[in-house]
Amino acid sequence: MTEQALCNAMRLHGGAVYRLALCRTQNAADAEDVYQDVFLRLFQQDAADWDGERTRAWLLRTAVNRCADIHRFRLRRPVLALEDIPELARPVDEVAAELWDAVARLPEKLRTAVHLYYAEGYATEEIAALLGVPPATVRTRLRRARLKLKDLLGGNEDE
Repeated sequence: MTEQALCNAMRLHGGAVYRLALCRTQNAADAEDVYQDVFLRLFQQDAADWDGERTRAWLLRTAVNRCADIHRFRLRRPVLALEDIPELARPVDEVAAELWDAVARLPEKLRTAVHLYYAEGYATEEIAALLGVPPATVRTRLRRARLKLKDLLGGNEDE
């Protein structure tokens, strides 16, 4: 892949890769590592003839795989994240922070489905293809995530 094509891919899809990595790893430093690794792997690919959607799908699938690698590594070697130290936390919009804090407490499979559906705008069929699961599984994960979020945030029956 050429440097210009890599720069274009980073400009067009870098935000989605980083947001997905952040959603999965729950750690900005790990998300940055995933971002860097994913685009380094893209640079090493013979991806000159890929269209934009194929590139985006490949990048997101690679990000999911790299996040899984990091998760397996962390299980063997736990670390303290800088975000866990309160004085280093950045102030954010309280309503959005409460929602995304609740999303962060969801199990990884549900959290990933929520992120890809709501933050990235993917359809359930596209998410299914990215994650290698049936579309019905994605819809089930989204439904379960909504129910858990409703419990976590104290929603009413008709909300």
